Amino acid sequence: MLVRFFVLLMLSVGRCTGDQTFETKTVSVGENVKLTCPRQSSDTASKLYWIRLMSGNLPEFLGGTFSFNYTDGNETTRITAKQEPGTFILKISKTELSDTGLYYCMKVKHLHMEIMKAIFLKIKGPEPDVTAVIQDPISDPVRPEDSVTLQCSVLSDPDSKSCPTDHSVYWFRAGSDESHPSLIYSHGNSNYQCEKSPEPLSSQSCVYHFSKTVSSSDVGTYYCAVATCGQILFGNGTKLDTESLSMWDVQTTSTVLLLLCTILAISLIIIAFLIYAIKKKTCDSRNAALTLQTYAATFGGNQKSQQ
Repeated sequence: MLVRFFVLLMLSVGRCTGDQTFETKTVSVGENVKLTCPRQSSDTASKLYWIRLMSGNLPEFLGGTFSFNYTDGNETTRITAKQEPGTFILKISKTELSDTGLYYCMKVKHLHMEIMKAIFLKIKGPEPDVTAVIQDPISDPVRPEDSVTLQCSVLSDPDSKSCPTDHSVYWFRAGSDESHPSLIYSHGNSNYQCEKSPEPLSSQSCVYHFSKTVSSSDVGTYYCAVATCGQILFGNGTKLDTESLSMWDVQTTSTVLLLLCTILAISLIIIAFLIYAIKKKTCDSRNAALTLQTYAATFGGNQKSQQ
């Protein structure tokens, strides 16, 4: 039954009828909403349905009833669909941002479907007190293994603060080979320094820093994002690109390496020569001692023979 109903709904949405009315309704988060749909109690063969369409989702059935007087209704935690004199109402209590969408009141009679009321309901969240997110560019060239610090300034108006919680700051990186920025760090609600400007401006500036040791894989654009009042505000981005070594640097490095290798080779040769000289001197000393001992023994033996 539901499958057939949704097929009919898809065929009917977008088709205009003479009695169709379209409305736009905007309310703030937390308010109660009441949507009404005309009902003729004399039409005993028709049924009425409230359907909600939200971006990216299938149609959602919220409640149904008969056109004639009927006491039962549909009720959930926040949504109630029931009859009132001459109308079929839909009540949403304590609205949330996710309640934003298109609400259709459909009348179905046999296989004929008619849109009785179409309402676009927009749920408006509190306005953020953040007025700007500013990122400073990197002034000095950056080379691999250098330490770099990115800075993000969040300007806000504390006097117009309407959100119950503080804002949170995040850092994203968009590489050249990535289609979407990836989250790399979150400050949360800490690690920042805030200064309030003097009157009459009454604005506040909070400065956030993000430091890292750069490698060739860190090339990309870094974005500072502020989450506040159910919204995310992005900064202008800071481009980070590593500077390659120049030909002079390459030649200098090669010269230094060659010099070090030459010094090392000479040192090894000197050490080997010293070891050889020490060993040769030791051997000569031992040979001289043995010769002396042999001579002494021979000379001593001859003297004893003559006596």
